[in-house]
Amino acid sequence: MTTVLETPRLILRHLRRDDVDAIFDVIGDAETMQYYPRSFERKDAEEWVERNLKRYAEQGNGLYAVVLKSTCEVIGDCGLVQQNVEGISLLEVGYHLRRDQWGRGYATEAARACLDYAFRNMDADKVISLIRPENLPSRRVAERNGMRIERQITYFGLPHLIYVMTRGDYGQA
Repeated sequence: MTTVLETPRLILRHLRRDDVDAIFDVIGDAETMQYYPRSFERKDAEEWVERNLKRYAEQGNGLYAVVLKSTCEVIGDCGLVQQNVEGISLLEVGYHLRRDQWGRGYATEAARACLDYAFRNMDADKVISLIRPENLPSRRVAERNGMRIERQITYFGLPHLIYVMTRGDYGQA
């Protein structure tokens, strides 16, 4: 198990192929993924895990399994991914948690750890989150972590807000 980050309640570790069912429990849930342009099937969860294994090898980062310390259960993913936004490669903190784990502060805790890692260990100047305007729970996570709206764009044909934290903002949140 490759542990990347640890918080008081969570371990963020590299995804493994045996995490496919746990990831499908998240991305296969229509309500959890309602702000995505399509629904996901089990094969999509397999591809999701494989894509992140490739990211670890090629980029050194990606989405990580979010594991509850209390139960050792994978409850979602969170991590840092390079996104092409209007022709510019930007580092995004992203998070997806199983619906029965919402409202407990896990997404905020995991995303905060990733932001900290980006600025302390990756020498990032800026980290974004791409969030649909109607996705209020994800917006609250970004805002609790000190991110602010920079602008709205069309991303994959849908309106998205770009939340941003810069190195100058980091530590003031």
